[in-house]
Amino acid sequence: MGKLDGKVAVVTGGNSGIGLAAAKRLVADGAYVFITGRRQSELDAAVKQIGRNVTAVQGDVSKLEDLDRVFAEVKKLKDRIDILFANAGIAEGAPLGEISEEHFDRHFDINVKGTLFTVQKALPLLREGASIILTSSVVGSKGFANRSVYSATKAVLRSFARTWTADLKSRKIRVNVVSPGTIDTPGLRELAQTDGQGLNALFRDRIPLGRVGRPEEIASAVSFLASDDSSYVAGSELFVDGGLAQV
Repeated sequence: MGKLDGKVAVVTGGNSGIGLAAAKRLVADGAYVFITGRRQSELDAAVKQIGRNVTAVQGDVSKLEDLDRVFAEVKKLKDRIDILFANAGIAEGAPLGEISEEHFDRHFDINVKGTLFTVQKALPLLREGASIILTSSVVGSKGFANRSVYSATKAVLRSFARTWTADLKSRKIRVNVVSPGTIDTPGLRELAQTDGQGLNALFRDRIPLGRVGRPEEIASAVSFLASDDSSYVAGSELFVDGGLAQV
């Protein structure tokens, strides 16, 4: 018996990194999971890794027609959603003075617009008492150089969790945020232009626990927020950051 037996989950950005780890964990806990991503080849590889109880639907969260197609597939196959992990996002750096309109629009289109319309278009399928989880970041609370636009988009998601908790209270839908710290993902390796060992060497001295985190550690937090273990948790932000934003 898993704590998510019989649940239906949707994970955006589920083709790699935190999203893939979360999809694996939700399936292991008993859920049926739909994953989305922009690249079909990565989705196909993710489905093989997850192995069972998973459907992949290609789509870009910044494109509303793609979201319509994703949720039409969910409706056709399962006709409900119990868990929505709005995880898809991008992170690119640019210092103040060198921020382009394209950089700004790309981040807000994917991280903010994409999250908002993912949740809004899922509403007809979300069951009473469902759990919505948004992926923010420690950057929404910290001031790291060259990350102003990305950080702003993640701070928006924290605000969404508060306002949507109020908006959806009549349906008893819980909205919470998970905020990762420095996590060893393909995206961060690409951004830092290094491998896992390089990431650890680069960041460990800044982190109270002395190491970068693993995607599976974020997945554990997502599983908690998705389940009845967090039945009295709403509008909250759960930092999974080794203490980076806390001390």
